Amino acid sequence: MSHSEGFAQLTTFTQQVILVVRAIPVGQVRSYGDIAAMAGSPRAARQVVRILSSCSSKYDLPWHRVLNKARVISLKDPAARLEQLARLRGEGVEVSDAGQVLGGEY
Repeated sequence: MSHSEGFAQLTTFTQQVILVVRAIPVGQVRSYGDIAAMAGSPRAARQVVRILSSCSSKYDLPWHRVLNKARVISLKDPAARLEQLARLRGEGVEVSDAGQVLGGEY
């Protein structure tokens, strides 16, 4: 399946979220609220969470670069949390074992 398949059928906001998340540089992170604002709807952070949950694998998104506003990994699933921690560290992001981003660009 192509990463662009079905893209045109998505809402404009969902398309914008996908484009904004794709543009996060390696080694940097953004908050759900940052993504919502950059996609044109500053109060839609929870919608960004839902979009990442449903679209990350289909559109090959770097979902691991998105954190909560406190710069902390907010995933509850232990395996997904460990995967996000490992991916961020693999990109050179300093992250505590508790999931707090310690430095770098944000």
